[in-house]
Amino acid sequence: MRKFATKSILALALCGLTLSSCIGSFGLTNSVLNWNKGLSSSKFINELVFIVISPAYAICSMADLFVLNAVEFWTGEKLVAHVGETKEVMGQDGKLYAIKTLKNGYEITAPDGEVSYLVYNKKQKSWNYQDKGALKELFRFNEDGTIQATLPDGRKMNVTPDQAGLTQVRMAVGGGVYYASR
Repeated sequence: MRKFATKSILALALCGLTLSSCIGSFGLTNSVLNWNKGLSSSKFINELVFIVISPAYAICSMADLFVLNAVEFWTGEKLVAHVGETKEVMGQDGKLYAIKTLKNGYEITAPDGEVSYLVYNKKQKSWNYQDKGALKELFRFNEDGTIQATLPDGRKMNVTPDQAGLTQVRMAVGGGVYYASR
């Protein structure tokens, strides 16, 4: 009877983890896959390496399935970030910017080669902009759920983290003139 109870509890725990709709991003498995894809320009060499390291895919998939995806689902935080990944993003000025993911933020390379950074300070719960060595706070998360925005002139204002709060900040930055468009 004790064996049956232990097996039942174990089966329920596994079902709770795997069937709780916590699909997640499979970050660890995708990291191995991206590494494997970028190993060589030859798809045959990549396939050969894939076959050789296939047990690593099984281990990473199981770790994602039973631990990492469940943690990601319940906490909302990815445990495996794509640090070092660079993407090109079209700016509002119509130019392409290279955005590289860092451990604590992003490195932004402008089309002219100028580099700036968006840095997250976990201790202060704030996002900062670093350009030419100078670090300027953009906003921070308050304990009450609001956001403290730092305006270009140095003033700070607390707003709600929604469209209304964003509109308030735009109004304050634009001197009260904000045009809505459709």
